[in-house]
Amino acid sequence: MLDIVSIVVTVAGLCLFETISSIDNAIINAEVLSTMQQKARKWFLVWGLVFAVFVVRGVLPWAIVWLTTPSLGPVGALVSTFSNDPKVLEAIEASSPVLLIGGGTFLVFLFFHWLFLEPKNYGLTGEEFISSKGVWFYATVSIILALFVWLAINRNPLMALGAVIGSTAFFITHGFKQNAEENEKKLMKSGLSDISKIFYLEVIDATFSIDGVLGAFAFTLSVPLILLGNGLGAFVVRQITVGNIERIKRYKYLKNGAMYSILFLGIVMVSDSFGANIPSALSPVITFIVVAYFFYRSDKEAKQNVD
Repeated sequence: MLDIVSIVVTVAGLCLFETISSIDNAIINAEVLSTMQQKARKWFLVWGLVFAVFVVRGVLPWAIVWLTTPSLGPVGALVSTFSNDPKVLEAIEASSPVLLIGGGTFLVFLFFHWLFLEPKNYGLTGEEFISSKGVWFYATVSIILALFVWLAINRNPLMALGAVIGSTAFFITHGFKQNAEENEKKLMKSGLSDISKIFYLEVIDATFSIDGVLGAFAFTLSVPLILLGNGLGAFVVRQITVGNIERIKRYKYLKNGAMYSILFLGIVMVSDSFGANIPSALSPVITFIVVAYFFYRSDKEAKQNVD
C-alpha cells in the first residue's frame, strides 16, 4: 500500500512540476499556433504530444542514465530502466551522485538566472532588490560552482565533473531558450510554412523539456515513473495551450512558484549527491506546498483586480 501511495505522490509531483515549469513554453506555443491553420494546430497538439512524450521525454532520461552509467552501454541503460536486477539497480545507484550533482547544479543556476536577470512579477520581499543587481548573477553562480567542485573533488572527482557539466548544460540550453524568445515575434510575422513552424515548436519543446527532465531526478531515479509523470505534465501543458492560456496568464506568480520549486529541487539533488539521504516524498511535498502558496497569491490578486 505504501509503495502505491509513494508512486502516486511521485507521479503527481512530477506532473505538477512539468506543468508549471513549462508555462513559458505553453505561452510561446499558443502565440505561434495562433498564426497557423486549424489542421496544422491539430497535428501539433496530437502528434506533437506523442513526439514530446515518447521521443523527447523518453529519450532524454534514457540518455542521461546511459551517460552517467556508461558501464551499462546504450542497450543496457534502456533495459535497466525496466529492470529489477539488483546488480543493475546497484550500478545506477552508485553512479547517481554524478547525475544528481549535475542536475542540481543546472537547476540552481536556472533559479538564480531567473532571480537576477529575468523580468518577473515580484512575489516575495527582496526579489526587486536582487533584480536590480543583475550583474551579480555571474559572480554568484561562479562561486556556487567553485563551492560544489571543491566539496565534490575529494569525495569523487566524477562528481566535480558532473557539477561542471551541469553548469555547461545550463548555459547551452539558456542560449537556445533566449534565441527562441527573440525569434518568436519574427516567426509570427514571417511567411514560414506551418510545417516549418511545427518543427520550430518541437525544437523549442525539446529545449524547455530539459528543465523538467533533470528536475524529475529529484523525485525518483525510475525512468518509467519520470516518463509517466512528465508525460502527463506534457499533456496538461498541451491542454493549457489549446484553451486556457489567457486564464493562466492571470495567475502571475505561477512562474515564481515554478522557480522556487526548481531551487528546492536543486538543493535536494545536490544534498542527495553528497549522501544526505533525503526522503523520496520530500520533493513532491515541497513542490505542492510552494506551488499552492504562489497559486493562492496569484488567485487572490486576480480576484482583487476583477473586483
